[in-house]
Amino acid sequence: METQQKAVTELLEIVNKGNYFNKLKPNNDSLSATLNVSCYSELNIIVTALLKASITMLQSENSTKPFSDAMVLVEMALQLLPNDEMELLDEVFRVELDIKK
Repeated sequence: METQQKAVTELLEIVNKGNYFNKLKPNNDSLSATLNVSCYSELNIIVTALLKASITMLQSENSTKPFSDAMVLVEMALQLLPNDEMELLDEVFRVELDIKK
């Protein structure tokens, strides 16, 4: 028992010395991670690449678990879609259509 406590103490000392566990941040009942992008175009490229990779995995006959891997990428792409900004684009488009009338 004492050996286990010593090992746990050493592990905690190692963790406290370093700058670890910085990627995920608590967010209510889940964790969140930051994705840095330079603009909406880059975000669009990332989402498109995730979806294309998912399609390729699903079409591949050689992969042992294409469905589960593709689902992870599709879920990530869904989380990255800028939904609020799409509503803004709809409003801007509506205004532009009104101007053309």
